[in-house]
Amino acid sequence: MRLRPLIVALLGALFWMGALVAPASAQIEVDVNRGDIQPLPVAVPGFTGERGGEIAQVITGNLERSGLFRPLDPAAFIQRDLDVRYQPRFAEWKTINAQALVNGEVTVDAGGRLTVNFRLWDVFSETQLLGMQFTSTPENWRRVAHKISDAVYERLTGEKGYFDTRVVFVAESGGRVDRIKRLAIMDQDGANPSYLTDGSYIVMTPRFSSTSQEITYMALRPEGSSIYLFNLETGRRETLGNYPGMVFAPRFSPDGGKVAFSVERGGNTDIHVMDLRSRSASRLTSDPSIDTSPSFSPDGGQITFNSDRGGSPQIYVMNADGSGQRRVSWGQGRYMTPVWSPTGEFIAFTKQAGGRFHIGIMRPDGSGERLLTSSYLDEGPTWAPNGRVLMFSRETPGGPPRLWTVDVTGRVVRPAPYPQSGSDPAWSPLLN
Repeated sequence: MRLRPLIVALLGALFWMGALVAPASAQIEVDVNRGDIQPLPVAVPGFTGERGGEIAQVITGNLERSGLFRPLDPAAFIQRDLDVRYQPRFAEWKTINAQALVNGEVTVDAGGRLTVNFRLWDVFSETQLLGMQFTSTPENWRRVAHKISDAVYERLTGEKGYFDTRVVFVAESGGRVDRIKRLAIMDQDGANPSYLTDGSYIVMTPRFSSTSQEITYMALRPEGSSIYLFNLETGRRETLGNYPGMVFAPRFSPDGGKVAFSVERGGNTDIHVMDLRSRSASRLTSDPSIDTSPSFSPDGGQITFNSDRGGSPQIYVMNADGSGQRRVSWGQGRYMTPVWSPTGEFIAFTKQAGGRFHIGIMRPDGSGERLLTSSYLDEGPTWAPNGRVLMFSRETPGGPPRLWTVDVTGRVVRPAPYPQSGSDPAWSPLLN
């Protein structure tokens, strides 16, 4: 099907506005590594100009969902005449205990270009922390809001933001017998959802490339399964080729040049990898068991995967050429769907234990295991590009699957802002 390009590049660049810097001891900051973090009170008044209120609402929603910030109620704001050319009246923001303040101005020139200026202020030190300008087309106003959110997040936490991203997932509808599973995509905040397949066949395990706006996924039809590559910008769709048996669980290498996947033949499932340039493929595992769910380390040198060769599903790690296969999960229960974090610090997984399902993380050597969630059915974690937040699907007894998020502390667990049924999410890299 013909798709409108999903990625529209910002027409303008990013401009630093010469922000004043206070002594480091006076500046506010959010310590993201504390498990008992108290969200930072932040005020985000509506920006002046066209769509200024909507832009502020998107920024507010992004910061609030991160769990690191507590946006204040606009009804409490005292100063109503903010102007990016002048300092705020800090005393009035201190009165309502705003520790950070984000204000901005939106203008549209005669040629139709949208320009957004914004400032980030440390209220109690009365200091400007950030001043930036974005220029784009008017229809891209949401992307500008996400980029501002990323800039504020990074300045206050010291970590990269993750708001200017998309999520591809399986949108589900219908009954349990006649279930329709379509490939869908949305902004990370649930906006702009659209379908990429028509529902005439089942789709599973969509995965983003970390280097381009391309996804790979499994399509299941009555005649068998296939793995596809789908370029979101051009709409080009192609298969990886024909394989006897079932093929499933594809995932890109970090450089986007390879896809690892599983092939089932005669009851045995092994992991294969294909070089997308030469289209040559090789088998990485040959154990008489089910080896699946491969996921590359960020440097491309290793692969974590799931195997039941020890009698139950467990997490293993091997070198990218298949050598050095070793088990890393040793806790009680069944471990599935491992996925390496973008920072390389953790492997996330699904765990079934004690009649419950959990989303957890561990170090690549298996140490430091922590369970972040627990419910009737949690599964299929995917990492935000900064390695701070995970999205997964959660199902309640008799209910449809929904998308949820959790941060790496396990403290912030909440529904993702997509109101319909969805499963198997995959987070994109930051958009260009």
